[in-house]
Amino acid sequence: MRAHVGTSGWQYRYWKESFYPDDVAQSRWLEYYATRFSTVEVNNTFYRLPPADTFATWAARTPDNFVFALKASRYLTHMKRLRDPEEPVSRILERVQPLGTKLGPILLQLPPNFKIDLGAMDAVLDCFPAHVKVAVEARNPTWFVDEYAAVLSRHNAASCIAVSPDRETPVWRTADWGYARFHESQKKPYTTYGKKMLAIWADRLRGLFDDASVYVFFDNDTNACAPRNAKTLASLVAR
Repeated sequence: MRAHVGTSGWQYRYWKESFYPDDVAQSRWLEYYATRFSTVEVNNTFYRLPPADTFATWAARTPDNFVFALKASRYLTHMKRLRDPEEPVSRILERVQPLGTKLGPILLQLPPNFKIDLGAMDAVLDCFPAHVKVAVEARNPTWFVDEYAAVLSRHNAASCIAVSPDRETPVWRTADWGYARFHESQKKPYTTYGKKMLAIWADRLRGLFDDASVYVFFDNDTNACAPRNAKTLASLVAR
């Protein structure tokens, strides 16, 4: 298994001291982050798609093997609810071109009240070229049927494995790669995952993606839990 483990974002001021040393200026946090992890999931693209030169700057500031996973705009997933996807998808792909080989998966996170619509899912996935990895995080249980898995498989799109006590997603492999997001542990609010739980998940991921790549992100950012957990999981899956 080739695991790419990181966090959902890097620009958290309350990570100062607990993750970012005092002598590292905030303007250099991405560079520091990239010395600790090989990938990051960018969530602010969900709220506002940055201009192309922002992606060019990120690419220039990170090592050659660094990968950016991007959360698709809420305009596509929440406002349009996947309808008429051609223009929103085209705009995303145009903006991220400067990332080049550093472009990782694009995540489509669906609203919790968005019930299954296989036609809409098939249409939006059809808009992405084959070389672009797409992961889908469905949050309404009506999606979790074999027909949905079949649509994802047909497009080599990954069903996002979401780890949270509030909801369960199938631990499916629908593509020749995988995607997982760790939202929060059993203890709230957004506390750290224990090493025992992470070891269980390391085994699960290794069993499911033994011959493939998997992208894993932690967004339990409070108290800098995310980078600690990401570092632990990365070491566990590397064994």
